[in-house]
Amino acid sequence: MGERILIIEDEERIAQFLKRGLIYEGYRVDVAYDGPSGLQMAREQPPDLVILDWMLPGLDGLEVCRRLRAAGDVPILMLTAKEDVQDRVTGLDAGADDYLVKPFDFDELLARIRALFRRAQPSSRPEVLKFADLTLDTGTHRAQRGDRYIDLTAKEYELLELFMRNPRRVLTREMIFDRVWGYDFGGESNIIEVYVRYLRQKTEEKGEPRLIHTVRGVGYVLREDE
Repeated sequence: MGERILIIEDEERIAQFLKRGLIYEGYRVDVAYDGPSGLQMAREQPPDLVILDWMLPGLDGLEVCRRLRAAGDVPILMLTAKEDVQDRVTGLDAGADDYLVKPFDFDELLARIRALFRRAQPSSRPEVLKFADLTLDTGTHRAQRGDRYIDLTAKEYELLELFMRNPRRVLTREMIFDRVWGYDFGGESNIIEVYVRYLRQKTEEKGEPRLIHTVRGVGYVLREDE
């Protein structure tokens, strides 16, 4: 049996198009047409992945996303007609793992779904990554700076893990886009800068020395001050 996908989409034409295509690809598919129904279906029969529209009756997609994320780690792919970078950031901050703008190509949707399932697979051997006084537990997704614990969102964790696995190595924007988001938002996107700023705020909250440094024109590097 294939993975179970829950589609929460109020436009019946789009929902049924997605359902037929995904069933053809071997997935099991459930459909909800409003936010409350989607949440109820997710509770009663937990899906392996959720395709979630932003604009929904009853409860909008952002709130549905927040509640799904508070309840567990199910991968969430958000669909929306909103193209602005800040809207994408808002959706990701609400807990979405990926973001696809309508209209979209079905083959791209399938590629995003496959990428989310790959990323959702648990690590076979959890470990604790260490650099300077910063640690990251890959089993619990918990970060710590000295004796201080740091709460991370899903995307913040992925970005920090990438840095922790590549200490002192300059990571280009292209590499970060590929490894954390699975695709490039485009040359004008500042989403990497936004998430680096989030990580800096959290890892330097008590005045600790900066560890994530900007390499102008290239990308970022995890290193101690020279």
